[in-house]
Amino acid sequence: MRLNKYIASAGICSRRKADELIANGNVKINGLVMKELGYDVVPDDEVQVNGKILEGAGKKVYVALNKPTGYITSMDDDKKRATVAELVGDIPERLFPVGRLDYNTTGLLIMTNDGQLTYTLTHPKHHVYKTYVVKVEGVISDSRIAKLRKGVDIGGFVTSPAKVKVVKQMPRYAVVEIQIREGKNRQVRKMFAAVGNKVQELERTAIGDIRLGRLMSGHYRKLTVKEIEYLKGL
Repeated sequence: MRLNKYIASAGICSRRKADELIANGNVKINGLVMKELGYDVVPDDEVQVNGKILEGAGKKVYVALNKPTGYITSMDDDKKRATVAELVGDIPERLFPVGRLDYNTTGLLIMTNDGQLTYTLTHPKHHVYKTYVVKVEGVISDSRIAKLRKGVDIGGFVTSPAKVKVVKQMPRYAVVEIQIREGKNRQVRKMFAAVGNKVQELERTAIGDIRLGRLMSGHYRKLTVKEIEYLKGL
């Protein structure tokens, strides 16, 4: 297997980033720095990236996790906060989150050691819609919905047109389903703030055609073969 693909398969990064690591001397094969981009890894090779030996690069694992509140989307944290890595700790392979959900956001998070798939799903050019169900304060008017659908300025960035529908409108709050393509930091919260509705609760229910369904909070499931094929075909 070509070296950059081997590194990406281990869930470290994309192939392009792997090429940069190789060229910069951050990769060793059997203890020696390897800067040959076309090097083919053989079964007996020991591959190190930034001093860490890669393991399990051949076996791909894909899971859907229902992230609870109070967990950060990271593999470790210097502030000792709970991480999503703890929720998949019984899986032998080291999995990495695809994209992010903020501390207080719940819902669907895909985790995998397939670096190439991670790159595909997080790159803007692939236009993968993410679906969220949002509970916001107050009444959300038709004019505000129209602004969200058109795109709003969330501080130096104007969002792409979103798909928005009101699920429920109550006197003091509303429940809205919104689909967006980008993944800016706290984007959904900022979008609703921009039109005057503060987010109370936020849950991601789907990434493309992969749905959260009835998966319990804090639990995960393996993606089906059909779901994996769908993601790789994006």
